[in-house]
Amino acid sequence: MNSYQSGFLLTRQNKETSSNTLIDLWVKCDDHIAHLLVENEQAVAFILQERLFEYESLLKLENIPYLIKNTQLTNFQHQPIVGLYFSTTQQKRQVSQLLEQADLPIFESDIRLADRYLMERFICGGLNFVGSAIPKKGYTEYRNVKMKSALISPQFTKVSLDIECSEKGILYSVALHSDLDSRIIMIGEPEHSDLSIQWVDNEKALLLALEHWFQTFDPDIVIGWNVINFDFRLLIQRAKWHNLAFRVGRGNSTLYWRDSDKNRQQGFLSFPGRVVLDGIDALKTATYHFSSWSLESVAQELLNEGKSIHDPSDRMGEINRMYREDKQSLAKYNLQDCVLVTRIFELTHLIEFVIERTKLTGVELDRVGGSVAAFTNLYLPRLHRSGYIAPNLESENWIASPGGYVMNSKPGLYESVLVLDFKSLYPSIIRTFRIDPLGLIEGLKQEIGKEEEQAIEGFRGGRFHRKKHFLPALIESLWSARDEAKRNNEKAFSQAIKIIMNSFYGVLGSSGCRFFDHRLASSITMRGHEIMKTTRELIEGKGYEVIYGDTDSTFVTLGKAMSSKEADDIGQSLVSHINQWWTQHLISTYNIDSALEIEYETHYRTFLMPTIRGSETGSKKRYAGLIRKNGKEDIVFKGLETVRTDWTPLSQTFQKVLFDKVFHQQEVKEYVRTYVDDTKSGKLDDQLIYRKRLRRKLDDYQKNVPPHVKAARLADYHRQKMGKSPQYKYGGWIEYIITTSGPEPIEYLRSPIDYDHYVEKQLKPIADGILPFIGLDFTQLSASQLGLF
Repeated sequence: MNSYQSGFLLTRQNKETSSNTLIDLWVKCDDHIAHLLVENEQAVAFILQERLFEYESLLKLENIPYLIKNTQLTNFQHQPIVGLYFSTTQQKRQVSQLLEQADLPIFESDIRLADRYLMERFICGGLNFVGSAIPKKGYTEYRNVKMKSALISPQFTKVSLDIECSEKGILYSVALHSDLDSRIIMIGEPEHSDLSIQWVDNEKALLLALEHWFQTFDPDIVIGWNVINFDFRLLIQRAKWHNLAFRVGRGNSTLYWRDSDKNRQQGFLSFPGRVVLDGIDALKTATYHFSSWSLESVAQELLNEGKSIHDPSDRMGEINRMYREDKQSLAKYNLQDCVLVTRIFELTHLIEFVIERTKLTGVELDRVGGSVAAFTNLYLPRLHRSGYIAPNLESENWIASPGGYVMNSKPGLYESVLVLDFKSLYPSIIRTFRIDPLGLIEGLKQEIGKEEEQAIEGFRGGRFHRKKHFLPALIESLWSARDEAKRNNEKAFSQAIKIIMNSFYGVLGSSGCRFFDHRLASSITMRGHEIMKTTRELIEGKGYEVIYGDTDSTFVTLGKAMSSKEADDIGQSLVSHINQWWTQHLISTYNIDSALEIEYETHYRTFLMPTIRGSETGSKKRYAGLIRKNGKEDIVFKGLETVRTDWTPLSQTFQKVLFDKVFHQQEVKEYVRTYVDDTKSGKLDDQLIYRKRLRRKLDDYQKNVPPHVKAARLADYHRQKMGKSPQYKYGGWIEYIITTSGPEPIEYLRSPIDYDHYVEKQLKPIADGILPFIGLDFTQLSASQLGLF
């Protein structure tokens, strides 16, 4: 055997053979690609020792080989556990189903063999391995493998891929953009071009050329936009139609597609040796938000650049036209999509983000979401070493826990409002009060008290051991790593840590997590309520009024306009007082050190807390405030119309300007009157467009059909009359205007615009949210304007 080598895990899967299950791992090393095959690793589940006779009596009736081994483990009810081992995962699945039907408990049977192998070795992406090397074409296979965790920072090669096709899914071209090689593979007669176009005779030749490209340039990561559920899904379908194996995976392997049981429009792609990252999924996982997830919209927002197409309203028709008449333009358009995706990934550091997430949690690089999997990866091996196995999912017995604390607001227009935020409140509660699944089980054995041998009291019967726990230490290490990442300006690393830390509460409160217990989640959220209420009392004890509180933020009015220096001094003084009080209180009451830390976040020079529409009650999660940073002023809108996608540009512009004038104590009467006048006279018609997403198929909307659905049906009706294929049959984004005949799509506008709708439904609600606080009434202002005609 050779000495240990280092690498980073690309893909993992289980491979069934007639006699055992192989763990199949592809690893990126500095100087080569390694294919690790782990043999003779048994699949394991756990059963109750006290009912062993019942298990064995049932299993002997089946012709499935198994092995039982004693363990030192118990379940959370402290019942002794034995291990049930199998040569293949298929055997484990069969037995699991058999035992479940017989109401015999079986634990951890859903943990995949490859996942268990890696997590029990604490492998989070990076690993050191040794094995018998077998040289292959383009990679090295290793047998008799041993491995252990390692800290590795890999350098991956990537390609951005995009396809163009007809509405029936017949391929026209495939573009590939990479540092390795960039080209467009296109069906057609060769033409001279400044672009790198590889001309092929037909669709089958295109697929074979794409297969050859992957085998030649061998990228580690494939990126794209909806690249899994559209591009690769269609490529696999077309390859199947041509009876092609489509060997684009490493080791000359084929792709495997599995449809989702929950959504027919989605599925799962297995791509041996290569990671596929969809731009939409990756951005969502990194907590980005966009009003539209189309490539055009995201590229415009992030890059100030979009796609080059002459007729966006009929994209499919334009693509068909270019394929028939102007293949050079289609090639350029195809490649531009790839370039835009590459630039979005680079700007947002998405690849660095998914790498850091894997290094922290061990989840696959291409895992979408995955907060429950991340928690399981980190927690399960530590739990086993403490003598416990994990419980099964119990979604039927799920008990909801209270949500975050949201205080009733005090509506008004204020000068000088401070915002004080608890830094990562829920993670700091977990750290401070030792909230942890193992800590709960061990704590329930103890009396509640202040001494080291006594438990810390939680809520709803929860109590937590002071020393036997893992989650507080995990959060503490992540917390320190994030502080260091911020100091080093490592944004992707810092963001990955923040998301993971904040996900721990969500996981513990989710019925989709095996460690869910309402005593855990409630001990976090109800402690948060207690902390926020007490903090409010501390602030009011200093003579200031709290006008709103939300989860971890407290809004404090100073009662009069103050300079930035005066406000900052008060904010820092309050922070010092609150943090010191909590430190002393937690030591004297619970004999624990506080990880709670409130920070002075913002000084709003002017601040609006609106009422709920049609009510005098203050709203929640909706406000606006004027801040000054680095010598510049800006208005922050939270939950109001200007940041919501279901309001028109007309209303958003009106709100921004109106609030700016009110916040700067400028005259607004003439502005409101003129804006209403301009709306009614047609001067602002280009701002009247509603844009909304169809989240289901058009035919699925039956009762209470909303305006955007009516507009989409009308659009498809007109398209069919013109001999075009329907555009909104399977969903999408629709743009429409409200007319005197109802909603009409902008590309087929036939009726006069209903200006009264826009005044009453778009302008009035915004004006009513702020004008009453300065003694004005929108209806009177707009009525007086009408009197001029």
